[in-house]
Amino acid sequence: MTRLAVLHRWEIPPAPRLPAMWRRAWPSLRPWVRAVAGAGILVVLVARLGTGAFVNAFGLIGVPQVLAALGIGLFTTVLSVWRWSLVTRRLGLPLPLTTALGDYYCSLFLNAVLPAGVLGDAHRAVTHGRSAGDVARAVRAVVLERTGGQIVLVAAGLVTLVAEPSLADSVLGGLAPGAAVVTAALAVAVAVVALVVHSGGRAARALTASLVDVRRGLLARDAWPGVLALSAAALAGYVTLFLVAVRAAGSAAPVGELLPLLLLALLVMALPLNVGGFGPREAFSAAAFGAVGLGAQQGLTAAVVYGLLTLIAALPGGVVLVLRRGGSGRKDGEVTAEGRDQGREDVLTLARRGE
Repeated sequence: MTRLAVLHRWEIPPAPRLPAMWRRAWPSLRPWVRAVAGAGILVVLVARLGTGAFVNAFGLIGVPQVLAALGIGLFTTVLSVWRWSLVTRRLGLPLPLTTALGDYYCSLFLNAVLPAGVLGDAHRAVTHGRSAGDVARAVRAVVLERTGGQIVLVAAGLVTLVAEPSLADSVLGGLAPGAAVVTAALAVAVAVVALVVHSGGRAARALTASLVDVRRGLLARDAWPGVLALSAAALAGYVTLFLVAVRAAGSAAPVGELLPLLLLALLVMALPLNVGGFGPREAFSAAAFGAVGLGAQQGLTAAVVYGLLTLIAALPGGVVLVLRRGGSGRKDGEVTAEGRDQGREDVLTLARRGE
């Protein structure tokens, strides 16, 4: 009897199902895993520096700091709404500014109190998409609007690293061994995109539609200057609020010395490992302030105060949610089945971004 015949006589056991179960469960578990990772960072900080910064931060915030948080928060939110309106107008979606302001405040509040940090943006996109009748395009508009802000933040962070070689050495020193891996990953990503575009089907259509919207909503000559200008102005507001937090924490360091640290701390906040925004920002601030002689405890306290101020700035969103819940809400527009399917995929993509 041949070996092939022997193999046919035995029943091959089925492949284990556990990996498939994990793959299906991972999208739901991912926000909680990131939250646990952020909590782990905070636990390490408490173990090394104590709980003083977290306990004392509440006592450092008075009426002037609360008013500054609400005022600066209104300023940055209006700029972000303007940026969102600019993108949606380029994509052909209606967006009343008064409604958009309430939606944006709601998204800020939900981002602050829910894991993952982007669930508020997903809610904002779906709400707008239902009222406009195109959920998929509304989701892409939110992604583009947030991307515009991240581009400016990353650019400011890179300029800071170039201008401050000592900070660049400390932040980027451990990244050189992974440069080849990053390059290979980018090459694979480009190849996958090319294969999807040429393969046809719904995935190709969705990707093509997304690329068209990127060109229209973000890269057009009458779009990108406004998006970048509004993003830069909003970033200035975030830095100003961080300065308020630093002063409340008791630091009298010159603004020129603080500015690079604050910009990089804001950049680190983009890491999707946090609990309500707390985690990487506090770790970086403690390390960076300690490295330049301002004290790790001072940096940690300033970061915690900033986190509390951003939560205060987002509180109007909670009020809007309560008022809307008590009202009749907005009437949804007509959404096609294809738009619902593609919109659902885009919402999952947005939720997986973790920003």
